Amino acid sequence: MLGAVVNPISPVSSSASANQMATISLRNNLVLVSSSHCGHALQFLFSNYKFRTRQVFLGTWNGRRGGFPLNRGFRVFCQSKTEEMQIRRYSPFLESAFLDRNGAFVSGEWHAVPDIWRSSAERYGDRVALTDPYHDPPSSMTYKQLEEGILDFSEGLRVVGVKPEEKIALFADNSCRWLVADQGIMATGAINVVRGSRSSVEELLQIYDHSESVALAVDSPELLNRFSEEFYSKPIKFIVLLWGEKSSLVSEGKVPIFNYKEILDLGRDSRKIMLDSDDKQQYCLHEPIKPDDVAALVYTSGTSGNPKGVILTHRNLMHQIKNLSDIVPAVGGDKFLSMLPPWHCYERACEYFAFTCGIEQFYTNVRKLKDDLRQYQPNYVISVPLVYETLYSGIQKQISSSSTVLKFVALTFIRISLAYMEFKRIYEGTCLTRNQKQPPYLVSISDWLWARVIAALLWPLHVLGKILVYRNIHSALGISKAGISGGGCLPSHVDKFFEAIDVKLLNGYGLTETSPVVAARRPNCNVVGSVGHPIRHIEFKVVDSETSEVLPPGLSGILKVRGPPVMKGYYKNPGATKHVLDDDGWLNTGDIGWIAPHHSTGRSRRCGGVVVLEGRAKDTIVLSTGENIEPAELEEAALRSSLIQQIVVIGQDQRRLGAIIVPNKEEALIAAKKLSLVDIDASDLSNDRMTNLLYEELRKWTSGRSFQIGPILIADEPFTIDSGLMTPTMKIRRDRIVAQYKDQIDNLFK
Repeated sequence: MLGAVVNPISPVSSSASANQMATISLRNNLVLVSSSHCGHALQFLFSNYKFRTRQVFLGTWNGRRGGFPLNRGFRVFCQSKTEEMQIRRYSPFLESAFLDRNGAFVSGEWHAVPDIWRSSAERYGDRVALTDPYHDPPSSMTYKQLEEGILDFSEGLRVVGVKPEEKIALFADNSCRWLVADQGIMATGAINVVRGSRSSVEELLQIYDHSESVALAVDSPELLNRFSEEFYSKPIKFIVLLWGEKSSLVSEGKVPIFNYKEILDLGRDSRKIMLDSDDKQQYCLHEPIKPDDVAALVYTSGTSGNPKGVILTHRNLMHQIKNLSDIVPAVGGDKFLSMLPPWHCYERACEYFAFTCGIEQFYTNVRKLKDDLRQYQPNYVISVPLVYETLYSGIQKQISSSSTVLKFVALTFIRISLAYMEFKRIYEGTCLTRNQKQPPYLVSISDWLWARVIAALLWPLHVLGKILVYRNIHSALGISKAGISGGGCLPSHVDKFFEAIDVKLLNGYGLTETSPVVAARRPNCNVVGSVGHPIRHIEFKVVDSETSEVLPPGLSGILKVRGPPVMKGYYKNPGATKHVLDDDGWLNTGDIGWIAPHHSTGRSRRCGGVVVLEGRAKDTIVLSTGENIEPAELEEAALRSSLIQQIVVIGQDQRRLGAIIVPNKEEALIAAKKLSLVDIDASDLSNDRMTNLLYEELRKWTSGRSFQIGPILIADEPFTIDSGLMTPTMKIRRDRIVAQYKDQIDNLFK
């Protein structure tokens, strides 16, 4: 394959050898070679015409179609008539326009994720699909342009040699080009392997190696420069820069590098040639992507030790696209604000779904969030609990900094609205209960009447609060329809606050292994304190952690889930797959929770079947940012200190990590004396000095880790088997320790 600039030529025929004929023609900046032996045809072409090239990349022909320009010159396509044609995997409905011209029957049903883009382009055509204001250049794309971009990108990847089922690493952050690249890769039948730019070089390299990726699409030259030296030594076909220019690269190595526009141009020209051709089959054999084909590998936590690549199929993701409308009833023209990393499965599935509704998506980031909420006034925001906690803290800070009178008025109305919502939940039947016994009918009626009367008395004050106080908050937040929270537990006080000021928050639940959403609160049944009902086609059950016996509603146990979005398994890790996924398709979520009992009357009559989470049985900690952390690595590093006897890293649903530490008091006292923190004859350390000493030890031993430990809680007594805080095999019972120190932990993170 060769990029070159040559003088235009007419179709020629020549004897490439004594017994072989080749036909070479020039069309639309593309050299077409049809020969019984492509190598001889190319030899003829190259020997008879002078090419002015700056860079040449020689490929292995062997009768395969391919080619790419390294200086935007001619491209050579070669098809051997003596060998099997290359298979061209395609997204059936997305490319139906191309196939229709060739007389193929095309169903209007979606079979693969990229199929959604043709439907959206047909329905919403020139409507703006996305606005990306903070990249260079700023971008805005209509639905038609988005579809064309995805088709061009996917065909460009085929031109540079991408084959079905190959893995393509996509290491980039949220942007319009990420979406085009993601869907372009999928549309070729290849599998994308996603991660963000904040990951460590070690983690990115490990994911690339473990996934057996053959090429890389990377966010920017800056990101590529971080690991280019290591990557250039790996088996890699090519690299695509989504943003920036190749001139910004420190080194280009020997790997072909394309920018985003070059891939689009390659694909656009190749598609034109095929569309103009009378016989599409002259290039390759067409094979549709099937629903059970793998769409993506998404790596969960633990990649620094034992990586787990979640295998998600098109069917898994299509379930989300087809069913999230029950949670988010978006309509054409609704505005969405996007800020989560797109490799986060939650953001990814929600984006796919939202674009089928004709919405307009605005990309933002943490620094610009406050301004963009006010400017764009989004109908929906899809984010993690931390974002809503941050918004809550900002509102509280603004109220606190107001004058005494305004502060008193605002807080008074908020208290009234909180009370109003409590009574409203009673008469609407959305109060959670574990009690399986249904209340008597007369008790339910009196309860309803009482709550209805009190709520009616509070309602005028609540409305006045909306006019005097909440209206200003709404104008700053936007979020006129709902904020969707997922990827962690939504704190109760945040949940109730937004309910009180009439900003609807819908909390959901899922895992990367479930594509991810399996349960969520609905706009018409928003049960505070829960993660809502299972979405369509999803089954839940709660089992005893030791006996695996199925537990009745109201009792806590391990949550298991089954349904279409459950992963195919962990890539190259059958042991881990078998550990969490049984033969009947039930996935062990590793989370502790319960299912609300069904009542036909009373204050809980609409709660039956909702799922309530209590925590995680497995060790993985999920911060309120949605980041997954395996605490074992930090604990192992900290235990290298002679001052730390035992440690349990905590932080589930918090902004940062903390730790419960059992100190080695004797070693700590010795260290304090050496540092002259206490007198030489001291026999004990104060709690403050012990805390400061342990902080320094943690910084010393965990400084090289991805996450740092924040506040610490000192335990007076060690964790032992007798106390029930260790197993007979001397393993720490993390869940019991967290339960025992719950109050202290709550105070620790305040």
